[in-house]
Amino acid sequence: MKKQIVVALIVVGLGIVLLAGVKYLQISHAISAAAGHQPPPTPVTTTIARQEIWPRDLEAIGSLAAVQGTTIAAEEAGKVVKIYFESGSSVALGAPLLDLDTAVEEAQLKGLAALAEQAKLGLKRAQSLRQSDTNSEADLEKAQAQAQEAEAAAEATRAIVARKHIKAPFAGMIGIRLVNVGQYLAVGTPLVPLHALDPIYVDFSLPQQALPSLVVGQSVNVALDAFGDKIFEAKLSAMNPQVDLATRTIQIQATLANPEGTLRPGMFARVSVQLRESDQVIAIPSSSISYAPYGNSVYVVESHEEAGKTASLSVSQETVKLGRRRGELVAVLSGLKPGMRVVTSATFMLRSGAPVTLSEGPQPGSDPAPNPADT
Repeated sequence: MKKQIVVALIVVGLGIVLLAGVKYLQISHAISAAAGHQPPPTPVTTTIARQEIWPRDLEAIGSLAAVQGTTIAAEEAGKVVKIYFESGSSVALGAPLLDLDTAVEEAQLKGLAALAEQAKLGLKRAQSLRQSDTNSEADLEKAQAQAQEAEAAAEATRAIVARKHIKAPFAGMIGIRLVNVGQYLAVGTPLVPLHALDPIYVDFSLPQQALPSLVVGQSVNVALDAFGDKIFEAKLSAMNPQVDLATRTIQIQATLANPEGTLRPGMFARVSVQLRESDQVIAIPSSSISYAPYGNSVYVVESHEEAGKTASLSVSQETVKLGRRRGELVAVLSGLKPGMRVVTSATFMLRSGAPVTLSEGPQPGSDPAPNPADT
């Protein structure tokens, strides 16, 4: 029995040794095969780093404002008897807009005018009597005061009548009327908006650091979402003399021609103030940048030539210092030289020394002033 157990143990031991040998040979073969295997080159798109001249500009967000704009309101109480304008029409300076009922005031004015005329006649008699020394100086002064008081009362009523005939204080475009014929208005009731649209203002603010670069008359480019990629040219026309204490910004106003009246107050605007200076930069698409907390980098394509063989391509990772952006481009301040071929896609799949091939696929955007279709 003992002999049989010993034989069985020997057989099991030999089986284990044989199995371990087979596995060792398989693993060694796999390691050797992996050591000789090279991953296929990664297809990438590239661009040549070029030196460009970028004009310096200051960008801000602003809004359009009317040169003159107000909501006309009733200065006197009364009932609306006539409306002269149509909503959305243009009016000239002094054009009649609306009449309130003036029957009571005009009747009062007739009585006051009669009293004023009577007071004038009394003044003339007092002056004539004074010349003949028939009355006293006090009588003349009293007649003068009565004449002036009567005339002032008549003028006050005339002013009330005039305020009830409401006219346009300036030329512009009328908005939607807010009252109707027959409606009784209290003092201060809004009647209709009125805005002068040509020219139109662009109001925006910039940090106080920009103040030395700003000059009245310099060009300002204005982009409006409502007009797609169209750029409007304005001129810087005014700056506040004081910097805002809360935000440390300065309020600025530019003037924009609007002969067709298509631009309206309140529109959102993107503003770019063009400065006289410019910078020479190396510009590449922002998709080329691999961003990391320890430093940003790009992959540069290198060519390796061997005698009798086709040149192979690989990439090396270069740390770069970035400057300002302009649309889909970013300026590189250091780490690149003009003429270097930079990878613009599939950077997340690369490592330094990885083989690559140049792809003819779609190139990433490199527009300095993109206008996405969904904006």
